[in-house]
Amino acid sequence: METIRRAAGPEGRWRVVFLLALGLMIAFMDRASMSAALADHRFVSDFALTQVQRGWLGSSVFWAYGLLQLPMGWMVDRYGVKWPYAICFLLWCIAAAATSIATTLSTLIVVRVLIGAAEAVVVPATYRYIANRFEETQKGTALGIYSIGGKMGPALGAPLAAWLIVGASWKVMFVVTGLAGLVWLMPWLLIVHNDFPDNTELVARKKRAASVPLRNLLVSPVVWGGLVTNFCYAYFAFYCMTWMPAYLVEQRGLSLQQSGLYTAYSFFGVAITAGLSGWAADRIIARGYDAVVVRKSFMVVGFIGGTTVLFGAYANSVQMALLWNVLSLTLVGLVTTNNLALVKLTLIPKQAVGLNTGLQQVATSLAGGVSAGLSGWLLHVGHSYTLPMMAIFVFLLLGATSTIVLMRRKWAPKVNDPGEELSQREAPPNAATSSSVR
Repeated sequence: METIRRAAGPEGRWRVVFLLALGLMIAFMDRASMSAALADHRFVSDFALTQVQRGWLGSSVFWAYGLLQLPMGWMVDRYGVKWPYAICFLLWCIAAAATSIATTLSTLIVVRVLIGAAEAVVVPATYRYIANRFEETQKGTALGIYSIGGKMGPALGAPLAAWLIVGASWKVMFVVTGLAGLVWLMPWLLIVHNDFPDNTELVARKKRAASVPLRNLLVSPVVWGGLVTNFCYAYFAFYCMTWMPAYLVEQRGLSLQQSGLYTAYSFFGVAITAGLSGWAADRIIARGYDAVVVRKSFMVVGFIGGTTVLFGAYANSVQMALLWNVLSLTLVGLVTTNNLALVKLTLIPKQAVGLNTGLQQVATSLAGGVSAGLSGWLLHVGHSYTLPMMAIFVFLLLGATSTIVLMRRKWAPKVNDPGEELSQREAPPNAATSSSVR
């Protein structure tokens, strides 16, 4: 049975988690930069973009991101985290900066697809690292730190991008936000251990991964429940990332800089809630409560809390609309960390963490593409943002239902090795051990 490995020497698990959070933040800043550009009338007029084309452009990064999740999960399961992540990070930063030289809509879409393809490594690599080095009572905290990066990306990226566009141009903005991230590479290369396996270790990894093949994941209700919850949560998050600045400018009359600021408030809120809820769940689990029940409870409350976004659509005043905008995303932060832990670590055999994470990220990235594209079409049909927000309401209710019905320990993916399955059955439900399924 594969055991949890603690980083030795100068690496330090928590320092690497912090770097992983920063990497995710940079990835999301590069996505938020396009959202700010789509709210800029000069950028829209330069490319003569329609509402539907704005949706296409906002969604393009997610299609390649989704298609490559499974291959990236397979790769990090077998070849480690350090070098695949470093190479992909370099590629997406260069592609983000290259957005500045695009002259047609098709060129813009190609560059955004390249960014999505390279960013596909982020999540599978992170979960592989955390699965190998943290106990159940620490995973929520580690994922809380990591998930903060995903929320701070739009929180910092939206106002920064808006400031650069207003102060210079959208072209300067893409160059600065793209190349600035490269400073991250130096500490990553210096701190993270080289985990590229030798031939013996590679054979062992392939054997471990083969004990939970893809078909075992695809017949598990837990995996399908995770696909639904990830899609529903991500649909809301990516709507906020892609369309919120434009909504605040076009429907609520804010300036581009003000829209960036209020977008930041929303993502600061979800970052704080995500971090605190992960830590709180860990503390409750450490006291002996069932990990599945605890994390499910946080998720259901978060999904229901997020539905308050619809109040903002019908608010009569700008102040109330902004309040519900910020509050709804803040409350859905209760889902963030506990969903990540439950459907990608707690209920998943460790041998399949990378593969399952890649599979789950297909749903997440599909949500990004559907959210950006469908919201653009609904905006075109309804001539306001009410229909896009009604769609969010429906998806959040579906996420809460999936959490309650499908997230059950008995429906976790099976391990083909009988010895592994026996060990899992004999392990206490909340034991902070190195068992393959938690």
